[in-house]
Amino acid sequence: MSTASVRSPVPRPKLTVEQYLATERVSLHRHLYLDGLVIPLDGDIVEMAGEKLPHGIISLNIGTQLNIQLKGTPCFAVTKDTKVRSGLGLVSLRSVSGMFSYPDILVVCGEPEYFDDQGDIIMNPTAIVEVLSKSTEAFDRGEKFQRYRTWNPSLRDYVLVTQDKPLVEHFHRNAAGSWDMHEAIGLTEATTFASISCTLNLADIYDRIKFPESSDDM
Repeated sequence: MSTASVRSPVPRPKLTVEQYLATERVSLHRHLYLDGLVIPLDGDIVEMAGEKLPHGIISLNIGTQLNIQLKGTPCFAVTKDTKVRSGLGLVSLRSVSGMFSYPDILVVCGEPEYFDDQGDIIMNPTAIVEVLSKSTEAFDRGEKFQRYRTWNPSLRDYVLVTQDKPLVEHFHRNAAGSWDMHEAIGLTEATTFASISCTLNLADIYDRIKFPESSDDM
């Protein structure tokens, strides 16, 4: 094959934050923004479209339990469609830096701090829960968590929930600013969010979820 017949990949054009928000706010679909790249629904890093039923059930179970326990407190939980920005303050909306993401479950305490006057992008998350999928797990564990813990100093709890077995990995920012991890395995276990005084039983998280036979006895 001659070199003339080999085509170089076409680089994706980078969008400014202003361009991303202008399109995202009228889009019917959610898109992750990462340093100028708008990750499409069939993107290389994360695939957000077409969640499986267990993902939706687990997310709703967690959101329901948190809102019940947070009633009457300064904190509240929201799911799916609220954006979080991770990054230093913008010099200009023409910047191509930072991350805009959609956590599965987001908890905010006190007055929300918004990115702009549209009121749809949170800057001060207290707790974030991600329900892992095969297409998102590496990103949720890696780059996304690194951005959250670096650029969202208000974040105290980051929780990863496995879909196909009762397993919850709970990362908590301690008083020294480093992160501790607690792993809860099995339907008789629980995980506690000290920052918001909430405890989630894994039996409640996985209510109505049918595991593969190999996971039933965990």
